[in-house]
Amino acid sequence: MNPVALITGASRGIGRGIAIELAKIGYDLVINYARASEAAEKTAADCIAEAKASGKTVRALTCRADISLSEDRQRLVDFARREFLRIDLLVNNAGVAPTVRADILEADEQSFDRLMAINVKGPYFLTQQIARWMIELTQRLPPGPEYRPKIVTVSSISAYTASTNRGDYCVSKAALSMLTSLFAIRLAPHGINVYEIRPGIIATDMTSGVKEKYDKLIAEGLTPINRWGTPQDVGRAVAAIAQNLLPFSTGEAINVDGGFHLRWL
Repeated sequence: MNPVALITGASRGIGRGIAIELAKIGYDLVINYARASEAAEKTAADCIAEAKASGKTVRALTCRADISLSEDRQRLVDFARREFLRIDLLVNNAGVAPTVRADILEADEQSFDRLMAINVKGPYFLTQQIARWMIELTQRLPPGPEYRPKIVTVSSISAYTASTNRGDYCVSKAALSMLTSLFAIRLAPHGINVYEIRPGIIATDMTSGVKEKYDKLIAEGLTPINRWGTPQDVGRAVAAIAQNLLPFSTGEAINVDGGFHLRWL
């Protein structure tokens, strides 16, 4: 039986990159998405094809659910339980940016509430539900070669990098760092490791609107590794965790940012 990963916001961008890399190492997948789109089905098909090319056979199923809504989170968990019977890895990836970047002195509550609901409330309570299920499974499949459950939350360099024209986004990503610490401590006695991935400047549709700005900054030496990051870069970091290559680490924040986090002269 293949291990199973549930990835939120997995139809495109970083989520798609994570899904494909996990398929390559033999994970069955629940590909979650929030809005009607053909992208989710394409991602599922591409995951199956990539797995086959790597000599693996996997299932990749899509499930539409808005993780900011309690009833949708429950439906997503019920879907995974029904279709796969087990969960080995949760990847909290779904997230949104402000519709309009606004100075912190002008930003409105509507944008703040939207970002906190999707970027923080959704992962917080979905992690709670999945963690309970993982604990149930550890009672039948004790942690070891057969079952080593993990939780990964994708945050951002914005967790510690202040952008005053999108304060709501920064606050939401900073909250995910504490979410990681809290669940890491609470779940360690159950053999469940918890990690945070902090992507830097990643080439996705979310960053397409600021491409010219970051092309210039990267060319001027913004990051020691002098290029844009890719969804594949993030996916490979998650795949390393999924393969239990960090068994004595939990609550760890892993930077996938070309070295942006380094202080250098």
